[in-house]
Amino acid sequence: MTTDSSLRSGPGTTGRSSRDGDDGTAHGRLPGRQHLPALALDPAVGPGAPVLDVVVPVHNEEKDLRPCVVRLHGHLARTFPYPFRITVADNASTDTTPAVAAALAAELPGVRSVRLEEKGRGRALRTVWAASDAPVLAYMDVDLSTDLNALLPLVAPLISGHSDLAIGSRLTRSSRVVRGPKREFVSRAYNLILRSSLAAGFSDAQCGFKAIRREVAERLLPMVEDSGWFFDTELLVLAERAGLRIHEVPVDWIDDPDSTVHIVRTATEDLKGVWRVGRALAVGALPLDRLARPFGDDPRDRALTGVERGLARQLIGFCVVGALSTLFYLALYSLFRLGVGPQLANGGALLVSAVANTAANRRLTFGVRGRGGAVRHQAQGLVVFAVGLALTSGSLAALGAATGSPSHSTELAVLITANLAATVLRFLLLRAWVFPTGARRAPASEDLR
Repeated sequence: MTTDSSLRSGPGTTGRSSRDGDDGTAHGRLPGRQHLPALALDPAVGPGAPVLDVVVPVHNEEKDLRPCVVRLHGHLARTFPYPFRITVADNASTDTTPAVAAALAAELPGVRSVRLEEKGRGRALRTVWAASDAPVLAYMDVDLSTDLNALLPLVAPLISGHSDLAIGSRLTRSSRVVRGPKREFVSRAYNLILRSSLAAGFSDAQCGFKAIRREVAERLLPMVEDSGWFFDTELLVLAERAGLRIHEVPVDWIDDPDSTVHIVRTATEDLKGVWRVGRALAVGALPLDRLARPFGDDPRDRALTGVERGLARQLIGFCVVGALSTLFYLALYSLFRLGVGPQLANGGALLVSAVANTAANRRLTFGVRGRGGAVRHQAQGLVVFAVGLALTSGSLAALGAATGSPSHSTELAVLITANLAATVLRFLLLRAWVFPTGARRAPASEDLR
């Protein structure tokens, strides 16, 4: 039952730099996710230590704050099996909201209020989350539009160690949503923009119902620049790009008709944020490698030797690029074969597809960004192309010597077999020679040119 006015906002402040990594540095990798212990039963931690800290950011909410906190507190006290805390984050309210928050903190156990002198939902969440000692951090809007029965499913994957972040989604098929057509259109249009421009895989960026593990927040919050409504989107996009696991929970949601959100102004700021984040990701300006998890969460995975990290992801990326390149190559070969012989058609198709293949593998498989070294990589890729040309041309020559005049389908079958053999060698050469570990990221000066 506390009222805390000492917290101050700051985009680069986390308050827990000593926990940033296994080695205690800001550059260490995130530890593997583990199931949180039952802290209430752990004598080393002490009774009542919160596992969950639910933040309710408010600005001039004197009318809705009390019924919201009383209802939320009652729900958690009845249903949540771990100790919890509710933090009212008052960001620059000018009405009686601070007094209502202080009264609730004095009245209800496990409730505290925090006062910030600057406005901004993102600023309030960053400040409170960065200073919290709870291993799971969450927030929800004061209008409680989301059914509270979704709260335990929201945080359970974080407590169990299954996921890094969790979000409520109003846009899944099993969600039940009551709201006007204008808000429905704006929400779906915004998430469509995120999918098309930032390749977002999550379905609902702006639902005010999210949770995050504390060790992830400590690394992620300093990278999030926005302090307003775009805070949620930026947090999720960076987490997804870093390979963190985001769990989605379908929610029942009823629109608040008294909401004071200015749709046009908020949409404008969000679009500016999309442009800013998209540009930062394109030039590789964000140190997302600091958010990397180990290959697996089972200790036996981390004890494996002789398997370089990232190999599985690279193999998948290489296979996808290779499959598309093969289809592209076969289409070109069939096209060129209409006017020239098999050797010329094979050489031309392989040359064009090899340039496209090297460019795609450079960016998608091995994560090399920026223009630095692109010419050298293409030159080395052409050497790899020469190896493939020798294999495929040799196969065609052998086929012609054996059968005299093979059918087009037979030529394609032989070429596919030869390409499969060349593919294995191509991956090894790309990984060990063209894009070795130390060269998979262009220098920052090159990226920003």
